[in-house]
Amino acid sequence: MQIGSTFSVHNLHSLPTTAGRSSFWCSGLRSNSFMRRPVQSQNVKSILQSKHSDLEPVQKGSNNRSLGDKAKGLMDRLKLSSVWPEMKAAEEMSPRHLIRLQRLLSKSPEYSPRNNLGSRWREYHGKDDWSGLLDPLDENLRRELVRYGEFIQAAYHCFYSNPVTLTDEVTSGRHVALPDRSYRVTKSLYATSSIGFPKWVDDVAPDHGWMTQRSSWVGYVAVCEDKREIQRMGRRDIIIALRGTATCLEWAENCKSLLIPIEKENDPASVQPKVECGFLDLFKTPGANVPSLAESVVEEVQRLIDKYKGETLSITITGHSLGAALALLVGDELSRCTQSTPPVAIFSFGGPRVGNRGFANTIRSRHVKVLRVVNSQDVITRIPGMFVSEELDMKVEDSRAAKFLNMLDNIMPWAYVHVGSELRVDTRTSPYLKSNADVACCHDLESYLHLVDGFLASNCPFRANAKRSLLKLINEQRSNVKRLHTSKANLNLETDAMSLHGCLSSPS
Repeated sequence: MQIGSTFSVHNLHSLPTTAGRSSFWCSGLRSNSFMRRPVQSQNVKSILQSKHSDLEPVQKGSNNRSLGDKAKGLMDRLKLSSVWPEMKAAEEMSPRHLIRLQRLLSKSPEYSPRNNLGSRWREYHGKDDWSGLLDPLDENLRRELVRYGEFIQAAYHCFYSNPVTLTDEVTSGRHVALPDRSYRVTKSLYATSSIGFPKWVDDVAPDHGWMTQRSSWVGYVAVCEDKREIQRMGRRDIIIALRGTATCLEWAENCKSLLIPIEKENDPASVQPKVECGFLDLFKTPGANVPSLAESVVEEVQRLIDKYKGETLSITITGHSLGAALALLVGDELSRCTQSTPPVAIFSFGGPRVGNRGFANTIRSRHVKVLRVVNSQDVITRIPGMFVSEELDMKVEDSRAAKFLNMLDNIMPWAYVHVGSELRVDTRTSPYLKSNADVACCHDLESYLHLVDGFLASNCPFRANAKRSLLKLINEQRSNVKRLHTSKANLNLETDAMSLHGCLSSPS
C-alpha cells in the first residue's frame, strides 16, 4: 500500500538551514537518519497529528539540554514538527507497524474475530442445524460465512482471469489465489454442458469461444495444511468452492427446469428424489478432455480422506448461484459414493431451488447439513418452481394433506422445495445499498457478503461496525481488470463493478 509521498534527501538544499550547522541532534536521534524517513501527504499528516497529539516530547538529560536547545532553532526553520510532530510517529512508519497504520488511515472497524472453534466446531459445522446461532447471528459463524464466501470469490477471479479451458491445464491444474494461505488447492473442477452450439457460432465470433465452450473451469478442491489453523478450527478442513453461471451454455442449462429422477431406483412408499434437469446434466456430463464434475470431486475427496486417515476431518462445500445448486449435488454424491465420509456441510449464497421434497428428504437422511444465505430481495432464490413460500410448504406437509402433496410431488414437473436451514438477510437493511436495487445487485455475491457482515438479528439494525465496504470492493474489482489477460474477462469484471456501484445509496 502506498501511504504517502517520500521526501527526497537530495532536496534538502532548498530548505532554510542554520549557517555552519551540518548536523544536529534532536531528542537523541541524528538529523540525517530522521530525514531519510518518509514524509506523509497532507491527509496522512492530519490523521497522525490527531492520533499523537497527546504524546509528550521525549526529554533528554541535563548534559544534552543545551545542545537540544541549539537544534530547536533549526527545527523551527525546517518546520518538520508540523509534518511529523513526535518521534513516535516515525516509529509508526516502520514495517513492524504498517498494519496498525493502515487501520488508522482507513478508519475502518474490525472484522468479526476469528476465535478458536476447537471445542465447538461441530456446532458451527451444522451438527444441530445451527440452532441458536442464526438469529441473532453468532459472531464466529458470521466470520466463517464471510470466509467461505471469499473462497467463492477466488473461484470467480480465477475463472475470469482465464476463462478459456485449455487441454494442457486439465493435467497441470490452475493457480488459484486463495484468500486464506492456510489452504492449498489440490484439484481443479470442470462442469460440462450436455448441449452445444453449432461450429459456425465459433467461426462467427472466434474471440468469444469461451462463452460457447462445453467444458468450463467451475471451482476447486482445497485442503487446510496450516497447523495453527487446524488447531483453531478443531479439525483439518477440505473445502470445495464453486462459482456461479458464466457461460452461455451454463445459462442454457439453467433454463432446463423440469424435474428428473436422480436415481433409477424408486420406492413407491416415498417421494422419488428429483432434481432440475439442467443442474444434473452439468454435474454428470463428462467432457472431451475432462471427467464429469461428479467423478472429479468424488475421486479427489476420497483421495484426501485416505491420505489423512486417522485425523479429524470435515468437508465444507460452498457456492454461489449455480455453484450453490451444484454444491447440493456434490454433497449428495459424496454422502453416497465415498467411504468413511467425514461430516459434510454446505454453505450456499443466493442459491436457487434444486429438487423436490424427495431430494430434500434424501439430503436430510444422509446427514448432509445445509445453510442457505438468502437475500429477501433476490428473486433467484425463489426459482425454479411454483412461487410458494417454504413456510406454507412445511405447514401443508405436516397436515392431513401430506399424502396428497406427496402424490403431486411425484407427478408434477415443477414441485420444487428448498433444502436445509436458512439465514435471511435483506438489502433494505443496509444503509449503503439502495432500497430499490435491481436484480443483479441483490443477487451479487459482494452484496451477500456485505449483508452477512452487517447482520445482527432480524429485529436489529445493520451492524454499525461492519467492515466489509462495497466501495473498497468495487475499487479492488476495477484494479483487477488491469491484471487480466482476456478482453472479455475484463468486460465481465468491469460490468460487475459498475453493477455494484449502481446499487450504492447516496450519502446522507
